[in-house]
Amino acid sequence: MESHAANMPAVDGATHQGALDAAGIAHSTPAQLRTGHPTRRASRVAEWDLLVDVSMLALAALGLLAGDAIPALSVDISPWSIAFPVVALISLALFGLYRVRLGARYLDDLPRIIAATAVAAMAVTFAQVLFVEAPDAAPEMLRAWVLATGLLVAGRGGMALAERRARIHGTGGSPTLIIGAGRVGRLIAKRLIDKPAVGLRPLAFVDDDPLPEADLDPDEVQQQSELPIFDTGPELGTVVREMGIDHAILGFSSSSHETQLDLARRLTDLGVTVSVVPRLFEAMPDRIVPQRMVGLPLFSIFPSAPRGWRMSVKYALDRMLALLALLVLSPLLIVSAIATLISVGRPLFYRQERIGLGGREFQMLKFRTMRVPKPADDSGGEVIDAAFQSGLAPGGVEGDDRRTRVGSLLRRTGLDELPQLFNVARGEMSIVGPRPEREELVPWFEREVYRYRERHRMKPGITGWAQVHGLRGKTSLADRVEWDNYYIENWSPWLDFKILVLTLAAPFQPDIE
Repeated sequence: MESHAANMPAVDGATHQGALDAAGIAHSTPAQLRTGHPTRRASRVAEWDLLVDVSMLALAALGLLAGDAIPALSVDISPWSIAFPVVALISLALFGLYRVRLGARYLDDLPRIIAATAVAAMAVTFAQVLFVEAPDAAPEMLRAWVLATGLLVAGRGGMALAERRARIHGTGGSPTLIIGAGRVGRLIAKRLIDKPAVGLRPLAFVDDDPLPEADLDPDEVQQQSELPIFDTGPELGTVVREMGIDHAILGFSSSSHETQLDLARRLTDLGVTVSVVPRLFEAMPDRIVPQRMVGLPLFSIFPSAPRGWRMSVKYALDRMLALLALLVLSPLLIVSAIATLISVGRPLFYRQERIGLGGREFQMLKFRTMRVPKPADDSGGEVIDAAFQSGLAPGGVEGDDRRTRVGSLLRRTGLDELPQLFNVARGEMSIVGPRPEREELVPWFEREVYRYRERHRMKPGITGWAQVHGLRGKTSLADRVEWDNYYIENWSPWLDFKILVLTLAAPFQPDIE
């Protein structure tokens, strides 16, 4: 098998072990090669989930017994409450919380944990009413449900934080192969390298005909220079064992359908879990219906309705929450306004024309954080032109840095964005949604950036799915648009809740998804 590592000397005529050595992979002894089945290693996270849940439910049972043993608490616990943790564990398993899954998933698991324990509580309550005379069954089960659910959420949260830290520091995560060293494969590798908290560590590409480096972004090549590229030869199994591969992602390549199918089967025979990137991945929302028809697997995609009644409810709740937030945060708004007045004078607000729902213009508000520019200062335009050429969105400080000390503090803490609550209350913005862009930039973006126009299907937001994933300021505009369109096509109240949690957690725990 040949290694074609980017920016590495070619390995012509070398043995397979020589290729591995050239890629910087240490040799393993035969005894090491026989230990640690990849599928078994991949299931360890699910096993830890089960262990944590058993511990938390046992702690809940002990808490219920302790409450029953203290007369001052006036709590009478029946054996049914002690049976509840067992039923809850069965319910959690039936809800699929112990399946082997990829990536960070704590926030996605929360609603299922709450639902599974609620179903268990209702089942035990129903059994009590059916088989025994239990006038206090409902309040008793409510206490048990609250205690068990709180402990499960806390236990899973602690494990998620520990797992995230381990992944970021390189001591966790699944060693991963990327099948296909073309644009999509390179994109997968880039994002996994940028986001180690996901838990998949790309170690190598597999491709018989990789895309030449001349056709790739230089920064991308430099970032992935340590990832070797192996072909699909018969010694693939040795690569899997030597690198300890747990998972493989099958992207696009120039290989034939038969070659990719054979490769997927060989990997699964080796105990490697395989994920497949679908051909129409840009148009593939989370809500799909897998089914078999005439012997073939079909994934049915149902169109989203960003202007349906559910969105009308979202916008109405946005305005109510904005008014409530303005009332609660009024002291903070007043202090920020006074600080702005002292540092830069009047006017307090910086008003900028932005494009919102359906391409309509509105004035987005911020607290002023900069001094008035000099008449001859046109460096901002040069910065925007440079951003266009680099493919990065303009943002941050453009041209001369005219921020005041107060302005720098307001930007760093995000307090300069608080006046946008007035935009939400007026119905021009949403609390969560794609960030609006400047009026003069939108025509260029619509011409040059893939699917940019589709962002205008929803009201812009103060925070959004792209922002909580680090795509703010001078970052890839194409990536930002992709994340924004994902949000629009997969919107749900729970997704909004996740974004708000991630926004509040960002200063302390970035990427805690």
